[in-house]
Amino acid sequence: MKRFWSLFLIMGLVLLLMVACSEDGTTSTEDEANSEEGTASGDSTETAESAGTIKVGVLASLTGALESYGKQTQKGFELGLEYATKGTMEVAGKKIEVVWEDTETKPEVAVQKATKLLEDDGVDFLVGSSSSGDTLAVLPLAEEYEKIMIVEPAVADSITGSEFNPYIFRTARNSSQDAYAAAAAIAGEGVKIATFAPDYSFGWDGVSAFKDAAEKLGAEIVAEEYADPAATDFTSNLQKIVEAKPDYLFVVWAGANSPWNQIADLKLQEKGIKISTGAPDIVALQMMGPLVGMEGFSVYYHTLPDNEVNDWLVEEHKTRFNGEVPDLFTPGGFSAAVAIVTALEASGGNADGNTLIPLMEGMSFETPKGTMTFREEDHQALQTMYSVRLETVDGFDYPVPVLIRELSPEETEPPIMN
Repeated sequence: MKRFWSLFLIMGLVLLLMVACSEDGTTSTEDEANSEEGTASGDSTETAESAGTIKVGVLASLTGALESYGKQTQKGFELGLEYATKGTMEVAGKKIEVVWEDTETKPEVAVQKATKLLEDDGVDFLVGSSSSGDTLAVLPLAEEYEKIMIVEPAVADSITGSEFNPYIFRTARNSSQDAYAAAAAIAGEGVKIATFAPDYSFGWDGVSAFKDAAEKLGAEIVAEEYADPAATDFTSNLQKIVEAKPDYLFVVWAGANSPWNQIADLKLQEKGIKISTGAPDIVALQMMGPLVGMEGFSVYYHTLPDNEVNDWLVEEHKTRFNGEVPDLFTPGGFSAAVAIVTALEASGGNADGNTLIPLMEGMSFETPKGTMTFREEDHQALQTMYSVRLETVDGFDYPVPVLIRELSPEETEPPIMN
């Protein structure tokens, strides 16, 4: 009798195990049917997207030389998600989860963090990063893992040029867009221009693009100087520029250790050399007092755009951050978030990279800078920029970028370089 009950117990356990296997999806007829219809994957692990959550991995310089840029992007991205999802943090019925990683503005760290996001966190999208060097190092991973990467705010032309792959979409403007805006402000027949930039991809691409645009307008580039981006003394570079006797010095710069004070100390403007550059973030503007009256261009200053999205961003940013206004890279983070939500709305929540590519090519979406459109050929977002003059304004401890005129996406459309 004992033997009978033992045999009965064993048979019961076997039946339970068979039922469990069927419920686990390894033997059920229903799952086989789903697989044939394309609703189930042959992968052994379930992705966040298929489980009802869209995971976005954001790479940013949250420490180091570009820390302020990374934190502006972070604030903008979080506000952009809230705006685009109307506060639900969901799209197409799926929750959006964001994982932040600090690249420390080191390409090797950026690769490590991106690999962690893709393999350990299982993200559906990558976003970033603050540095062009970091971003260029990560681009191949987006292609390898077939994940859409929204590039923001890195600007090197090569990102959507020689190093382009079809999984890359950029909401950030590129160096050529900056250059076309900058050249329109100062270049002309017979004008002599010197350039000064940091000695890495951001600086090289910025000067190369500006040089092409300026020479097409008849200007002559009489000197090109590049400096260590971590340097604090630019005297030797600036002396060489003085010796070249240009009409203008066009400066491409990023980071806290800017050259403005030394430009003022060497009295370049008193020597007849006019300074031109892009109006930077507010911290950098606070060091540009000697450049009042300078005419150049701006990617963004919170009073320049006139649209409902920017109005919302400015008011929400003030409310949440003790009256602080959004800065140069805040709308970029915002735009990257809006692009992701817009793409997922178009796909019905499908985050598969190969599904999204044709949906995102030519896609337009509303941002604090107005309508952006991903160009089909290279996935560069065409966008509005601004011709500005730096002016003294009561109540501000820095020269304020005042609008001369908007530069339309068509005016600053860069060449296709991929």
